[in-house]
Amino acid sequence: MTDPDAVSHAEEARPPVPPFSRDDAVTKVRRAEDAWNTRDPVRVSLAYTPDSRWRNRSEIFAGRDAIVEFLTRKWAKELDYRLIKEMWAFGDDRIAVRFAYEWHDHDGAWFRSYGNENWQFDERGLMARRHASINDIAIDEADRLFHWDLSEPRPSDHPGLSELDL
Repeated sequence: MTDPDAVSHAEEARPPVPPFSRDDAVTKVRRAEDAWNTRDPVRVSLAYTPDSRWRNRSEIFAGRDAIVEFLTRKWAKELDYRLIKEMWAFGDDRIAVRFAYEWHDHDGAWFRSYGNENWQFDERGLMARRHASINDIAIDEADRLFHWDLSEPRPSDHPGLSELDL
């Protein structure tokens, strides 16, 4: 007989799973970028453990419901959000990421937000901890660098952070 907990754990697995190789870490980062660029809070939350602990800027919270609430609030404020992530370092069950995203507010003012994240994963490849530090810089719309259709992931030929020298 199948253990119901084992089935639910298998259904929730998000490969690649620890221990990570360099290629695994790069893949994990790109999948996270693609998911966040959907701006779908529920879809994004499924990559995290049900009790995932977050520190995002000055907010600290835990759990998928809190993640959905946070992301819903975030993307209601940060319009036309486009994100690029880059793997910075990795270990067996941890990945350090740097990122930048561009967005505008309801008044049409544009920003580029820069940040670093530290991620820790469980054995199923779900993120158990996320610590993010982020700074916002006002930019002119003419200075935007992230241009792709919002309904699609960042195209493979669009420059990444290193290529953009960010």
